[in-house]
Amino acid sequence: MALNRLLPLILIALAIPTWLPAQTPGPDSATDPQSDQPIASTRALRNMAQQLFEMGNQARAAQGLPALQWDTALAAAALKHCARMAAEGPISHQYNGELDLSRRAGQAGAHFNLIEENVAVGPTPAAIHQSWMNSPGHRDNLLNPEVNRAGVAVVPGGNLLYAVVDFSRAVSALTGDQVETTVVALLQAKGIAAHGRSAGARQACAQESGMPAALDGRRPEFIMRWQDSSLDRLPDALLARIASGRYHDAVVASCTEESADKTFTVYRMAVLLLRP
Repeated sequence: MALNRLLPLILIALAIPTWLPAQTPGPDSATDPQSDQPIASTRALRNMAQQLFEMGNQARAAQGLPALQWDTALAAAALKHCARMAAEGPISHQYNGELDLSRRAGQAGAHFNLIEENVAVGPTPAAIHQSWMNSPGHRDNLLNPEVNRAGVAVVPGGNLLYAVVDFSRAVSALTGDQVETTVVALLQAKGIAAHGRSAGARQACAQESGMPAALDGRRPEFIMRWQDSSLDRLPDALLARIASGRYHDAVVASCTEESADKTFTVYRMAVLLLRP
């Protein structure tokens, strides 16, 4: 089964699970619940997860796509869900009482704005990989040029293997000060003298609307509030104001994002342009 979700934030957000870490805590061997006999060692399961990961990157390379990086937080979430699949029998992306995939990944410590998941049951890693490549939805997830991290978990059940592979577009986990520093640099590149760490500006950022009467002894004339997971460019409306040539100074603020879904990494920012 393939799962790919787009969750709307103010700009963009998409969701998915994880993969098996290189060091996975657990017993030295897995046991067949039918016969109570060991099936595979933990090392063997790690190796099979690594095989799936490598086959996925080989498939991407054949399409001219960059290799995915292994993400330990995603892996931890994938392993937990994979164990649940093996216990349940029929495969699914979510079982009764279980968090959805974006919350599982977020709870495990992953930071992302795009997440998707493939799950399967089969006799070997090669057979599972081929089944994903033969399925349009699974293939699209695996060959998605928008993802850059992945995780694989393999858990035995009976004489078969249960597998989860998760893909995500990773987002850096930044502090409020780091967010402000990044936006200040973007403004300075446009010729605006900007600074952050203003208590008044941060309060204005947290409000839904309204303009501070004064800031640093000056009256702000324009405020732009927005949320995004990417800090590589300023909003078009703000760029248009800057292009007018009326402003030369700004104060930047970072505050807590306003989102119903806290599993996606997103930043809330405000820029206050000051009168000359």
